[in-house]
Amino acid sequence: MNPLNQHAAFRRRTFHALLWTLQVVWGVFFSFTGFGKVLCYDPAVWNHTLHQVAWFSAVPQGLVVFIGVCEGLGGIGLILPAMTGIKPKLTPFAAIGLTLIMVLAAVFHIVRGEYRFFLPVNLVLAGVAAFIAYGRLRVRPVAPAPISTFRLVTAMAVLGAMVFAGFLPVWYQLAHIH
Repeated sequence: MNPLNQHAAFRRRTFHALLWTLQVVWGVFFSFTGFGKVLCYDPAVWNHTLHQVAWFSAVPQGLVVFIGVCEGLGGIGLILPAMTGIKPKLTPFAAIGLTLIMVLAAVFHIVRGEYRFFLPVNLVLAGVAAFIAYGRLRVRPVAPAPISTFRLVTAMAVLGAMVFAGFLPVWYQLAHIH
């Protein structure tokens, strides 16, 4: 193989690996944080988190739960469609949705004057989500694959692993508030 072709192939593999790493990290992060917000539907959890997260008091409870649902589904959407090959075009759209949520969160924190922590975090989260969207939409899209039993079992196994790795500890911590 030509050295120029080898270099190009290496760059494609490296970019693909970078996208997958970011998709998994961002997907797990947004799934876990989204699940924590969804648990705020419970009044006891909501009252407990009002004292721990300063900006929650400025937002209606229903909006926090809605944001949690969007973040959770977006996090799952970063991983499952691309991993299984079933509707992989959903992955960049999940990333676009998460980018929008984080940009709106950044605007919210600018209005509240929260520049030190929340604003930079929201901008980094938005920037990486936008990078994933661009990478999976234009640079290295994932090809669709036919639906098979193996792909469906794989998807269920990943969802199960996400539940045991992150959702259960978050649920346990928030659900056992005295």
